[in-house]
Amino acid sequence: MPIQANNLLKRIYKWRYKNISQKTFIYILSVVVGLLAGLASVTLKNITYFIEASLEKGIIFSSNQLYFILPIIGLTLVYLYVKYIHKEKLNHAVSSILFSLSKNKGHIDVKQVYTQLIIAPLTVGFGGSVGLLGPAVATGAAISSNLGRLFHINSKTRSLLIACASAGAISSIFQSPIAAIIFAVEVFSMDLTMISMLPLLLASISGVLTSYFFMGNEVLLNFSNTEPFEIKDTLFYILLGVGTAVASIYFTKMYFRIVNLFKPFKSPKYRLLVGGLAIGIMLYMIPPLYGEGFSFINYLLIGDHITALGKTPFDTYTNNIWIVIALLIGITIFKAVAMTTTLAAGGAGGIFIPTMVMGSALGNVVAKIINNSGLGFSVSESNFTLIGMAGLIAGVQHAPLTAIFLIAEITGGYALFVPLMITASISYLITKNTVDYTIYTRELAESGDLLTHDKDQAVLTLMDLESVIETNFKIVHPEMTLGEMLHDSVAKSTRNIFPVVDENQRFLGIILLDDIREFMFDTKLYNTTKVETFTHKAPDHIYYGLDSMQIVMQKFQDSGAWNLPVVKKGKYMGFVSKSKLLTAYRRELIRFTK
Repeated sequence: MPIQANNLLKRIYKWRYKNISQKTFIYILSVVVGLLAGLASVTLKNITYFIEASLEKGIIFSSNQLYFILPIIGLTLVYLYVKYIHKEKLNHAVSSILFSLSKNKGHIDVKQVYTQLIIAPLTVGFGGSVGLLGPAVATGAAISSNLGRLFHINSKTRSLLIACASAGAISSIFQSPIAAIIFAVEVFSMDLTMISMLPLLLASISGVLTSYFFMGNEVLLNFSNTEPFEIKDTLFYILLGVGTAVASIYFTKMYFRIVNLFKPFKSPKYRLLVGGLAIGIMLYMIPPLYGEGFSFINYLLIGDHITALGKTPFDTYTNNIWIVIALLIGITIFKAVAMTTTLAAGGAGGIFIPTMVMGSALGNVVAKIINNSGLGFSVSESNFTLIGMAGLIAGVQHAPLTAIFLIAEITGGYALFVPLMITASISYLITKNTVDYTIYTRELAESGDLLTHDKDQAVLTLMDLESVIETNFKIVHPEMTLGEMLHDSVAKSTRNIFPVVDENQRFLGIILLDDIREFMFDTKLYNTTKVETFTHKAPDHIYYGLDSMQIVMQKFQDSGAWNLPVVKKGKYMGFVSKSKLLTAYRRELIRFTK
């Protein structure tokens, strides 16, 4: 940093510490973060729309043939950017934020501020079947993290600012400030206290104001509910809840299956080629899979399913409502496939909006089947379209409150609040009991890096094994004599445990002071007895880089030991003592609950 800029920052720090309290400064930063996250969201949308409009107007093509090539072009551009400019592996936007909160103390690389603004529009604008919400949240989180670092904010406050950034981004995209706050609480496991509530509220308000300033009253989902909830439709909303739960389970499992299918392709070029062609074929057969899909949802909401479906190879048959239903079922099934293929092939984007597209199609299908079953039932297709979205969000994201309030705010009121609660709660309960973790959290949970609303679990996740490893133990070797051990190790150690390692530092076992106590004064054994005679196995081992802090704590509980050795690829690193571990736990708990 230039000297002049550094001096300016120092003057700003001094002025801030003298004139602005810490609490007031956090409020100011939350407003700034909300505005910047909102601006990032608007920028993402505008760049993407510019690319889409340029492709529609500037490229001449017949029928749907260009769909085959557009995704490959977009994925190629992303690949070139990542390889030659970004030079790091791309991670899922929200998952990477959750990891930074749990293991990196809220630190996010400054490159993430602009990377998502480039690669996400290229992916979506060229037909990638993903959303912009995840990239918008990631950009806002990177901005807030680096602002926190600039102003020397502690890790807990930095985490709060990252949640504020997510609230600002969601509020800006959907113009739904309440749902944005709830999303931050549900997905990022924030404690909803007055300390966190006001910054989240300020960030959410500033995010939505940014959207109004730049976009006016233009909204992604332009719909005002005119058909209220009718009690006679309750059973159908229960069935929709079950249906969206099944779809949510399918969505989640299909995601991981397709990701695993792409793992054998070691070269990104092969993933790009196979994924691009697969997406192109799907777009040819089902054009609404192109890009995010908000226009598809909007047409369904106004009852224009023909325009929503676009030009397909089945246009001559769409006067038959059951063909339309079959095509909508196809969208429900293949949206998850197209989205995952886009991400697995190297694209960048989020899963939130594809979830909404899939839910809208499923809700519309259920309503059409009810209305055309010949049994005399009649339900609102627009209402079922909206509530289908809520059901998928609740199931796939494990965020029922976000789903309820998001759709309620989109519709401009709470006329559908009861059916929203019915469908979202049923979808969430069934999915949660079937699939423990979401797409965001599964890998983090498996590695023990996931923050949850469980404070004990969260504190253990935030703890770092490195900080509790002790190395002041005297090492002994199996070929040493008892006399050498007593002279070189026991006499110079303040500990009563001695790790036994070979010449390559491979851990072989331990010797306790009690093991040799009765032989310590028998000088006849000093030169005839080897250390290996007293060596025995440790009660358990802690595997560095593999065991989470939850596993470490469990190993202490199961073994009853006071000290456990830490090994990395078989080599000795040190010991963790139960007393130090509990002290570190208490310290982290106090910091976490302040």
